Amino acid sequence: MEFSSKLLENAVNEVSQLPGIGKRTALRLVLHLLRQPEQQTLELAESLQMLRTQVRYCKNCNNISDRELCEICSSTKRDRTLVCVVEDIRDVMAIENTGQFKGVYHVLGGKISPMDGVGPSDLNIVSLVEKVKLGEIKEIIFALSSTMEGDTTNFYIFKQLEGHSIKTSTIARGIAVGDELEYADEVTLGRSILNRIPFENSLKGS
Repeated sequence: MEFSSKLLENAVNEVSQLPGIGKRTALRLVLHLLRQPEQQTLELAESLQMLRTQVRYCKNCNNISDRELCEICSSTKRDRTLVCVVEDIRDVMAIENTGQFKGVYHVLGGKISPMDGVGPSDLNIVSLVEKVKLGEIKEIIFALSSTMEGDTTNFYIFKQLEGHSIKTSTIARGIAVGDELEYADEVTLGRSILNRIPFENSLKGS
């Protein structure tokens, strides 16, 4: 792809590094930005810079936040004895959109995946176990996607929690095997949360 401007080429190269964005799509997006009022493009650049330099992670659940505690963890209306374990913020947003969950979350930051070089120590698992040791949590809901990596992560955490008097459950398999949580429709996902089953039962069925 030949460029008439090095500045244009640099911008296209940077945008094309985003997931699912090829060079042609990146060029179309960059040209679109050039056609917009300059202030609008500058505001976009500023918001991305602020996102990268000022974003924080909730000290309690590891969710992306603007403050030390995210809005969910700081809410007095949430049940802190009920913790839903998810992969990342996209899953928090998907479950929140159902309006069916009134507990709090614990964001792992990924799933165990040896093929991708992701092990248990790369995830926020130790902090979850430490929270359970405090004795305030009554139930852990595993809400990872029903993939091999998700099931492996669920089982690993389940084994780490053995010996603690805590209920463990998993979302009902209304979510098709292999599906990512963020793509499930709100009704199906909401029912999966409400109709969750004991985690031990999911092991018997596997």
